[in-house]
Amino acid sequence: MNLYLIRHGESMGNKLGKIQGCSEFPLSEAGTLQIEKLGLYFQNVQLDFIYSSDLSRAYDSACAIAKRKNMTVHKWEKVREVNLGPFQGKTREEIFSSYPEVKEKSILTSGVKGTESTEQLTARCKSIVEQLMLAHRRHHVAIVSHGGLISIFLMYLMFGERWEELHRPFQIGNTSITHIEWPSSSNKPLIHYVNRNNHLDMTTDEGKKCGLL
Repeated sequence: MNLYLIRHGESMGNKLGKIQGCSEFPLSEAGTLQIEKLGLYFQNVQLDFIYSSDLSRAYDSACAIAKRKNMTVHKWEKVREVNLGPFQGKTREEIFSSYPEVKEKSILTSGVKGTESTEQLTARCKSIVEQLMLAHRRHHVAIVSHGGLISIFLMYLMFGERWEELHRPFQIGNTSITHIEWPSSSNKPLIHYVNRNNHLDMTTDEGKKCGLL
């Protein structure tokens, strides 16, 4: 299986510096342009299935790919962003003011009441892998998701249930692509690249030639 993990385009939450979690924020104007470039990039990449978080910023990003390839997007709640409960819709400064203990922790794994626990996240990652391996062992699959979940999923692939004990070093930018392969003869994943976003370097002139801008 070849798996492409893709973060959604810039949302209004990103633009305003708000922690989004599972709350809904539409794509920004810049995000709309980013996903058009993303769709153009995938025009010549082999895909058999496209999945997306059920949050609109991810689904709309996935649809930009599907439109270029005349494919259908399947919503998958398992790949939505980490549930951040009381943090959602607030800036980091607002969160740190109300929950000063979080300053020394990751917002994604703070353990604050109402947020998704590391045990729940581990179970989600395990389920995602199991379902992908069961249904798509020989397929090329794209999943449009979120920066937090993608970074945690990568840690889970490398370290299993110990992922939460280790430093999570990944930066996952808007519309960035991470390519993971499971060879047919092995259940051990190979990570080809993480956070690739060279499609965003397309110039205005190049975009016009492609009918994009």
